[in-house]
Amino acid sequence: MAKIIPVLMSGGAGTRLWPLSRRAKPKQFHALGGEHTLIQDTVLRFTTEAFGPPIVIGNAAHADLTRAQLGEVGVTASVLILEPEGRHTAAAACVSALAAAEAGAELMLLLSADARIADPAGLRAAIAVGAPAARDGSLVIFGITPTGPETGYGYIRGEAGDGAARKVAAFVEKPDLATAQAYVADPAYSWNAGIFLFRPDTFLAEAARTAPELMAAARIAFAEAQRDGDTLRLGEAFRAVPSLPVDVAVFERTDKAVVVAADIGWSDVGAYDALWAEAEKTAAGDVLRGPVIAADTANCLAVSDGPTVVLAGVEDLAVVVENGVVLVTRRDAPGAVRAAVDAVRKAGREDLL
Repeated sequence: MAKIIPVLMSGGAGTRLWPLSRRAKPKQFHALGGEHTLIQDTVLRFTTEAFGPPIVIGNAAHADLTRAQLGEVGVTASVLILEPEGRHTAAAACVSALAAAEAGAELMLLLSADARIADPAGLRAAIAVGAPAARDGSLVIFGITPTGPETGYGYIRGEAGDGAARKVAAFVEKPDLATAQAYVADPAYSWNAGIFLFRPDTFLAEAARTAPELMAAARIAFAEAQRDGDTLRLGEAFRAVPSLPVDVAVFERTDKAVVVAADIGWSDVGAYDALWAEAEKTAAGDVLRGPVIAADTANCLAVSDGPTVVLAGVEDLAVVVENGVVLVTRRDAPGAVRAAVDAVRKAGREDLL
């Protein structure tokens, strides 16, 4: 049986984890407390016989970093697609599907390179469950079993049915707390983690139907890309591809989408509160990394890459010292981190981003 080709989208900026995550080294290239970096963990999930070497698509500025980090865990990408700038996930999906089709892939697994999954074997089992539907021409999306009323994630509502792959009835963007609580109590709803499985030809045909201008621009960018061995360098034509999420461009507009349940312990580790929640804590609930001293504190996250940080008499803070920048904010306030990034930009300090 033909192998499934994982396609890792590695173009995320991880703004909510600034200053740990920056343009030169966004969050997928950080370990964030684990043994491996997030991109390394992602490729290592798919080193079994069922999967072929991955395709990786990301920013051209991270080409050497990507190769180095994959090489550290003994993985070589079959194709490394380099973007001159990020154009969101629909553009990445279309170009990657063209590369996968060119390579003769029967099935392509599309996912981000910057999420954490506690149960990789569970993910592989869910992929095996979804593979027959994908081979039959469905666009499979894996619905993550919610662990709480998360308001920062999108949700999928599946139609009623007993089969493993249920028709997608609706996509719902980030709900308010009361709505999220109702979704968690309803087995029809699951989190949308942006993990997809499909035949490249099926996806390309649907993308041409649901987003014809985007697909046409992606084909031009792919055709004009410079090739050097396993590297495909997208040029200026890629900047003309409309910037849309693949959910909006294709999955919300197709009648071929089905959802397969995946109870796999998924987290996008997208904010300091999520990083704190997953980490080992002191008796006071603190997460302390690097030269950090804490006295009379509770539920704080403190990370330093060098200078000693001393916390005293505070609660629920995130204090991050990284490459000459110090951030102090509430641990559970990802919007405040975005505001900090905007303030840095308005101050003319793009060098800090």
